[in-house]
Amino acid sequence: MKKQITVSWLLLGGLFLSLVASTPALAQEQAFSLQQAIQYALENRPSLKVLRNQEQIAKARVGEIRAIGLPQVNAGVDINNNFIQQKSIVDFSAFGGGGTLDPFTITQQQLNSGQDIVLNPTYTVPEGMSGPQAITFVQPWTGSAALSGSQLLFDGSYLIGLKAASTYTQLSRKNTQQSEIEAAEQVSKAYYSVLVAREQMKLLDQNLARLDTLLRQTTIMNQNGFVEKLDVDRLRVSYNNLKIDKDKAQRLLVLSEQLLKFQMGMPQQQAIVLTDPLNESSLENTTPKLNYQGFQYARRIEFSILETQRELAQLDQRNIKAGFLPRLVLSANYGYNGVGNSLARLLDVRAGANNTTTRNWFDFGVVGVGLQVPIFDGLRKRYQIQQSRIELENVKLGFEQLKQSIDLELQQSDATVANTLSVLRAQRQNLDLAAEIARISRIKYQEGVGSNLEVITAETDLRAAQTNYYSALYDALIAQVDADRASGALLLK
Repeated sequence: MKKQITVSWLLLGGLFLSLVASTPALAQEQAFSLQQAIQYALENRPSLKVLRNQEQIAKARVGEIRAIGLPQVNAGVDINNNFIQQKSIVDFSAFGGGGTLDPFTITQQQLNSGQDIVLNPTYTVPEGMSGPQAITFVQPWTGSAALSGSQLLFDGSYLIGLKAASTYTQLSRKNTQQSEIEAAEQVSKAYYSVLVAREQMKLLDQNLARLDTLLRQTTIMNQNGFVEKLDVDRLRVSYNNLKIDKDKAQRLLVLSEQLLKFQMGMPQQQAIVLTDPLNESSLENTTPKLNYQGFQYARRIEFSILETQRELAQLDQRNIKAGFLPRLVLSANYGYNGVGNSLARLLDVRAGANNTTTRNWFDFGVVGVGLQVPIFDGLRKRYQIQQSRIELENVKLGFEQLKQSIDLELQQSDATVANTLSVLRAQRQNLDLAAEIARISRIKYQEGVGSNLEVITAETDLRAAQTNYYSALYDALIAQVDADRASGALLLK
């Protein structure tokens, strides 16, 4: 019996070890500063990867358009069975004639002989073949094998289209840069949100521990008859409310971390550690500009994108005008045509190779230049040019609107920074005062010269001051991010 128990324990132990070995290890924590989090997002965010793929597509589009101006070469082989041969009416009276053979029989025999029939003024047509007759010049089987090529010599639209494709590549890159700036903005705000949530959790833990100590001391004092049970109940209500606030803050912290991972393009299962401290040190050099005279609008990616769009509109107008120019193309063809009264004879490419009257494959070649000159298109290009002029005018108006919008954003960001810094200074002073009041209230209560209600009120005011301070700190940090975004310096740090 003892041996069986030992064996069972060994089996259970082996099963436990196998389960442990098969359980995937938890992902190791990764530490990120704000700049590292932004860099991670730029490299791993799926939406940015999609835009970079669009850049590659735009580059490939340039190569596709460039290929139009390179030589175009094609090869083709055709084999056809003329199961109903086409006939033509021929007037044989012009060739003379003689004999009495049936004309259709003679013609069919000649065609089935596989020999070439050359009609010329010296050809003697048998008697009975005079006048118009229906005959066929088509063999039952025909084929061709040809190599063709062409080269564009001049096309104004092609040259402008090549330039437009290159400009479109620049626009694609600038769109990616705009999304990168937006990603940096979103990651920064989410990063600060997590820092604030974690600091609030620390303060709640400290407040909860301090209130728990005070509750236990008051309970003991009540048991010894020094304070009323009402004082204990008041502290317990405050303690329970604080626990509820902590649970809410914990859930908010989890959501903030999930949002940060989402903005970074990181799996939700990955644990992260934020290394940047949450304090006012990053705001020490933040001051309102109040004067943006001489601001370079080109620092804003939106302005640069609009410049590229203007260039594309101008190229589109030039492309329409280039449609009035002629188009010149060089072309060449070389190949063989074959005929036969059967498929086997058609495929016998060496039949009669040295006999012009019995061969069934003949080569041909042609080279030429084609010139297309547009003359009248129903005024289509004229109306297209009118549309392009209006679109270009809209782009120019867009510059004025964008400049006004940027000016407004700069002024608003300045006002917001000034307001948030002012509120932050006031809330910091309130926090210091509330902490001092709470400390004195606890001392007075412990020495028996203060009331329990005074302590609870002081603790409540302290928590409110703490919440207001970190809310003001978060607002100031977000205002700084918005100011950097407005001035075009968000990714230049």
